Amino acid sequence: MGTALIVVDVQNDFCEGGSLAVTGGAAVAGAISAYLARTGDTYDVVVATRDWHAPLPDTNDGHFAADGDPDFVTTWPVHCVAGTPGAEYHRLLSLPADAVHVVKGESRQDYSGFSGRIVGQDGVRLAAALSARGVTRVDVVGLATDHCVRATALDASAAGFGAAVLTDLTAAVAAPTAIAALTELARAGIELTTSS
Repeated sequence: MGTALIVVDVQNDFCEGGSLAVTGGAAVAGAISAYLARTGDTYDVVVATRDWHAPLPDTNDGHFAADGDPDFVTTWPVHCVAGTPGAEYHRLLSLPADAVHVVKGESRQDYSGFSGRIVGQDGVRLAAALSARGVTRVDVVGLATDHCVRATALDASAAGFGAAVLTDLTAAVAAPTAIAALTELARAGIELTTSS
């Protein structure tokens, strides 16, 4: 029974100073790195996901609010445009050299890491890649609790993996949506725990 750690979207644009910053994003980046330094050997694989959006005028299927103000629920400011500094991992995030990298949201609205593509393994889906490595359980951390962490954990469970969210290694866009997301995750049978 193998385990994977999925590090969701710890990118510059989602941390302080970014175009769609989550309060505490940089602290989460550092905390994940410390956690990996302490426990990384216990995981069979570490996966890191990134939003990797096309630039305007491509709205990424309406994900970018191109013709008005974003509602911060289904439409967002321009963020994590592929190949830009905002789309890079935050400098405080240290990933193992053999981490599996997933990019998502390429001209689409993707929230889950299971919807993206594995870099260097085009055509291989994340669920299949994890199963091929004998993974049966995943721990999910990263940004943001109420959106991409939520979607990734739900998709992990739907794909048949045991799933947990390490809540102290996440940060949310807003408290009300975070509470709703955590409630939904718990009702779906996803374990809510901490890194300790």
